[in-house]
This record gives sequence, C-alpha cells and structure tokens, in this order.
Amino acid sequence: MKIVWIALALAASVCVAAELPTEWIDKDTGHRVIRLSKDDGTQSLYFNQNAYTADGKKLIVTTQGGGISTIDLATRELKPLVAGPVSVLVAGHKSGEVYYTKRPGGGRGRGPAETAVFATNVNTGATREVVKLPPGRSVATLNADETLLAGTYVDGVDTPAPATSRLPGADARFGQPNYEAVGLDGKPMTYADAKDLRLHNTLMATRAGAPRVLFTINTKTGETKELVREHEWINHLQFSPTDPTLIMFCHEGTWHEVDRVWTVRTDGSELKKLHTRTMNMEIAGHEFFSADGRMIWYDLQTPRGQDFWLAGYEVATGKRTWYHLQRNEWSVHFNVSNDGSLFAGDGGDNEMVARAPDGKWIYLFRPERVPDVAGVKAPNSVSLIDTGFFNGERLVNMGKHDYRLEPNVTFTPDKKWIVFRSNILGPTHVYAVEIAKAK
Repeated sequence: MKIVWIALALAASVCVAAELPTEWIDKDTGHRVIRLSKDDGTQSLYFNQNAYTADGKKLIVTTQGGGISTIDLATRELKPLVAGPVSVLVAGHKSGEVYYTKRPGGGRGRGPAETAVFATNVNTGATREVVKLPPGRSVATLNADETLLAGTYVDGVDTPAPATSRLPGADARFGQPNYEAVGLDGKPMTYADAKDLRLHNTLMATRAGAPRVLFTINTKTGETKELVREHEWINHLQFSPTDPTLIMFCHEGTWHEVDRVWTVRTDGSELKKLHTRTMNMEIAGHEFFSADGRMIWYDLQTPRGQDFWLAGYEVATGKRTWYHLQRNEWSVHFNVSNDGSLFAGDGGDNEMVARAPDGKWIYLFRPERVPDVAGVKAPNSVSLIDTGFFNGERLVNMGKHDYRLEPNVTFTPDKKWIVFRSNILGPTHVYAVEIAKAK
C-alpha cells in the first residue's frame, strides 16, 4: 500500500508541474505574463550578465543540472545548448557565442589548473576552448570585443573560493546559502539580517587575509595582467558593454562598511571610486552599466532603509543623475532598457533593506526630471546632481514569490518585455511580462 501511495504522489507532482500555466493576465495589473521555460529549475541569468545574443533574438538561460539553453524570443522555442555542469559567464556582444567555464573532465570550473573557458555558438552549437586558466584563477566577465576576460584570485592560493551557490548549506533553489544567525537578544535573525552578518564576517576575514587580485587574461594568447591588488573583497566584475578597456567592480561586504563602486582601465590606470559617502549609514551598490556603456547605475540609499534612489554616473563626464523611489518601489535589482528610456525593478519582501510593507511586485519605471522653476537655472547647475523621480507601474503581483530567489529583471532588446525568474507558481521558472497592457 505504501508503494502505491508513493506512486500516486509522484504522479500527482508530475501532473501539477505539467499543468503550470504558460500564459495569463495578472488580475491586479492587467499585464500579460508568459512562462518561457518548460523544465523546473530553469533560471535566467544574474541581472548584470548579458543574457541576450548579439542579434537580440535569443535569451540564454541555465537549467537545473547546470547546463545552458537558449529561448527564441519570437517563437519561444527552447533548445539545449551546453550540457552541465558549467558556469555561464556571458553572451558575447560580438560573436554570437556563449562563454562559460568548466573542467574538461566535468564540474563547474572552480578547481585548479584544469579549469578552462569555453565558447559555444548559439546557432551552430560549435564549441571551442578559449583559454585555460592559471591555478587559483576564476573569471567573471568578458569585454566588448571578446579579447579579454577579467577575474580575481587570492594571492598564494591555488584553488578559488567556491561560488555562493556551492557554499556549505547552500540551497540550490535560491542560488545562495540558507543564511541563519542569532542576534544579541538571543532571537533568530531574519534572513536578510543574517545575510548581512555573513557579509560582514567574510569582509573581516578578507581584510585580515592574503591580498585579493583583479586580473585580465587574453583570450588569444592566455597572457595575464594584474590590475588591482588590495585587502578588499573584490566582486561583481563587469566589463563595459561598449568600451573594451573599462572594467567596473565592487568592494563586497556589508554596504555601509565599504566604498563599493569602482572602475579601472585594462592597463591598470584610472582606478576610480564612483561614489563617496556623505552621511553615516549611506549605502550604494548593485551597480550596472547602461546598454550603451555611457552610464553606470546603482542603488543608493540616504541613509540605508530610509530614502531611496537609483543613482546614475556618466562615465565620460562624471555627471550625476538621481531618480527617487518610494519605499514599496525599492527593488533587489534594477535595470534599464537598451535605449535608456525605461527602468525596471524586481521588488522585495518586508524583511529586506526597505522593510517595504507592499513591495512584492515587478515594476516598470518611467523617469521624470525635476525641472528648473520658470526655466531659471542655478549658476552652478552643471556641477550639481540632476534629480528626478520614477513614475512606477506595477506589472506582476509577486505576492507568492519567495525572495530568497532574486528575480533579476532584464529588458528584452526590443523593449517589449521584462524577463525575470520566479518561484511564483512553486518551482523556479523563467517568465516574461509584457510592458504594454493586455487589450
């Protein structure tokens, strides 16, 4: 009898998975939502990884086994591309290839000398080995002309630190550890506070340990070059999508403890901090490039958890633009359309930094600048921060989403859809919501 009940339960679970809707109109927003993925555990990439092919036709996603698939944005056809386990880096801006790391003998590419970078053409499936990584090195980003990869290592250590999703206690459903800790009052911390404590402890260990090094490796010759060496936790490496000589990176940790957002040139020059704190508990982070590489945008709070902005820094001039948000509109991650005219956010639950009572939504934001009164400008207006605000529109009710899985919104290249990952229906899948309201 027990075997019968197990069989019935398994059959029921398969049936439920098969019956997940593929399309619906969100009754709270009037926007159409479609499920792009077919298999449970399929995820879109992190918000600052380029997930779209150079022709704008296909979306890169990862599968539960650590493989890579493509989704045709016009037909929704899903095709397996690379068998896992691998660690996807980025869709090349130039070649139409997807770059990823792996061990030729299997694994995700976090071991010693055998780790290598590969590239697979999304149309033909042809695969080539790009470059082998020296012992202890890991890479995270590829430049615009696909001639350089950038990554980090710990000086004197031959094995890179494991990815967050493979730390002890990590939950594969969410791609990060099950953060747990007890506060000074003896009570369990919230998930968000426990995560902050883990970040702080890791930061302290990093500053007390061996130097971290940011380096590049030539995709043709394998030549490596050291750019930055410091006792800071270097993370979130991103090449400019248009300038092959510009790298953005962060000092990781609890945000009010670090000066987070930095850039450096590939020859090691022009190391630059992009934001300087002016008040206690001011925080800035989750930085990303605009599609044209002209702007760097980041979450800014003045101070933390009280006043919310999406701040922009113009790379060429240093000119700053800040757009204000309401508490419920704060999002774990933001993004911007290719033409820079629209922004998106993936919301957040009430444990997170904004403590938003009603923040679990996918948002569309239309920016509006605060005008000069009567058209009269201040004499030094050019040197001042240009301010504005977001007119927010809710696109998807994420009330049933568990925010331990970060949705990571991105705009499709045609600016018609916003793609995100969610467990809103139970298992993790990739979804897209139409920006135009359903008729």
